[in-house]
Amino acid sequence: MRGLFAALLLAPLVALQGAAVPNPTNKPNILILLVDDMGYGDPGCYNLKSKIATPHLDRLAREGMRFTDAHAPGPLCHPSRYGLMTGRYPFRTDITRWPTQPLVEKGQMTLASLLREQGYHTAMVGKWHLGFHENGYDQPLWGGPVDCGFDSFFGTRASTDISPYFYIRGHRAVMPPTNHIAEHHSDGWAATQGEFWRGGGIAPDLKLDDVLPRLTDEACTLIETHAGRKAEARPPLLLYLALTAPHTPWLPAPDFAGKSGAGMYGDFVMMVDAQIGRVLAALDEADMTRDTLLIFTSDNGPMWLPADVQRFGHDAVGGLRGMKGDVWEGGHRMPFIVRWPRRVKAGTVSDQTICFTDLLATFADVCGVKLPADAGPDSFSFLPVLEGRQSEDEPVRGPTVMQAGSSSAMMIRAGEWKLINQLGSGGFSRPAFIKPKSGEPEGQLYNLRNDRAETNNLYLKQPEIVARLQAELDRIVKSGSR
Repeated sequence: MRGLFAALLLAPLVALQGAAVPNPTNKPNILILLVDDMGYGDPGCYNLKSKIATPHLDRLAREGMRFTDAHAPGPLCHPSRYGLMTGRYPFRTDITRWPTQPLVEKGQMTLASLLREQGYHTAMVGKWHLGFHENGYDQPLWGGPVDCGFDSFFGTRASTDISPYFYIRGHRAVMPPTNHIAEHHSDGWAATQGEFWRGGGIAPDLKLDDVLPRLTDEACTLIETHAGRKAEARPPLLLYLALTAPHTPWLPAPDFAGKSGAGMYGDFVMMVDAQIGRVLAALDEADMTRDTLLIFTSDNGPMWLPADVQRFGHDAVGGLRGMKGDVWEGGHRMPFIVRWPRRVKAGTVSDQTICFTDLLATFADVCGVKLPADAGPDSFSFLPVLEGRQSEDEPVRGPTVMQAGSSSAMMIRAGEWKLINQLGSGGFSRPAFIKPKSGEPEGQLYNLRNDRAETNNLYLKQPEIVARLQAELDRIVKSGSR
């Protein structure tokens, strides 16, 4: 990416989008596999030194394209999912309202509504975490997946450590959370690691250690049912499977306990990989693999501390800096694999910088349609990359902007350069914020081509680059679009 900095800042950003492709005769099935809190360095295909066996993710990497520079639009669960679903950076809305209100506005285009307009049957299974209108759990829950373009939904309101705990089908709780569960922690781990969950309401039909396999069961049944329809009555399928793991509580089944080299976290990641294997097997058995565009990724970085790296010798962020919540790379640079046998060459690797917000424009490109002017303001199609039509030296999108998980810290990434507008992680790593002293840098500037671990702050040495990036960050934030 050497020498592209000026082009990224000065060229019209809209021109960086891939050219439209002709409307395909047969639209592919689309399967989005989103896991929860898995780090860049957990899968073996991203980290040869990983202490966790991930044979099914490694299979996907062998059969598809592995991205090395893919980013969540936020380093926490709900902002990441908002950006993925809408093609809009999460700092553009008030994401703090999710516990009682939906984050997706009525009529706002989503991945699901786009594809439903293109004739897809749209289904979601798993963790929503984008809010509902909550007026009691014995009442309909409006504003969720089935009001955002999905024909069906089965899953959970949020994470399995955030009460109340209950399953939702369509608009309603399968059973309201009328029972109570006490808060729980694990010895030998930080307060929010291990078998951690918050106390609160829980439905009589939900057990926390059953949620992960239960969601996988639902997804596999949905695939089987879809494949069983008569060909003339079988539209292409969008399945968004948002698994709740390896987010806390770490609850590996007995078959996985003690099997990894990274404690109960690693064991739980192995269980997640096995569930993904079940989904891949369901696609194979349904004879849908060849016609399915499959995307695997994680919503944000892991809850894995430096002390855990020392204790287990496992680096869950694979040499990056930081973890979940952080503006540093470990918080938002994600494993991202695309398998599409008809269009993506197996065993390929791309170093293109992409963001989850880019899925909306990419799916529109796959379907041969253009997004409406008011949809996906931060979305750029990477279909040319998938098809091998775009040079690695030509960026597929403009600068990427992100806000940290628990502060006002912002970062902008343009080519090899990354600017952070404050000192500290902005998130869960300590210190989150450092007040600069006289003569010290007020922010952070890193050259990620030479320093992916963000160890050498060039803020004072490259004032012109700092000024350009800050101006571009301000423009993108204020403009509400590219």
